Amino acid sequence: MKSVDPYLNFNGNTEEVFTFYQSVFGGELQLARFSDMDTGDMDLTEEQKNGVAHVALPLGKSMLMGSDVPEAMGTVTAGTNFAISIDAESADEADRMFAGLSDGGEVSMPLGKVEWAERFGMCTDKYGVQWMIGYTGDVVFGAP
Repeated sequence: MKSVDPYLNFNGNTEEVFTFYQSVFGGELQLARFSDMDTGDMDLTEEQKNGVAHVALPLGKSMLMGSDVPEAMGTVTAGTNFAISIDAESADEADRMFAGLSDGGEVSMPLGKVEWAERFGMCTDKYGVQWMIGYTGDVVFGAP
């Protein structure tokens, strides 16, 4: 496993939150908006398209990551607005971890290829903990 990082979700104020965290911890924000990526069949308003699809702030050897959650993706509740993100060393490791964590739990996004990774999926385990499992592979986000 390459890394284990916290992932925070907010109702439209992620940029404000991470700008605050940056003022506390320092570092450079890496930010992508929904308008920068293929959002598929999500019906987003112009305001939501300008929202944060993904942001990362280096904290030592870890990353604090987050995103806005448009209504089309669900509702954010304070106290449960986080997930544990794991960057796997291989596709096989991602498959194994996702299968184990989702067994008896609930899959919110099946593990599969996405714009930013060879494998990515989200689930809630049988104990209510939210997980994001990914394997980047050779994918370079934003590359043609």
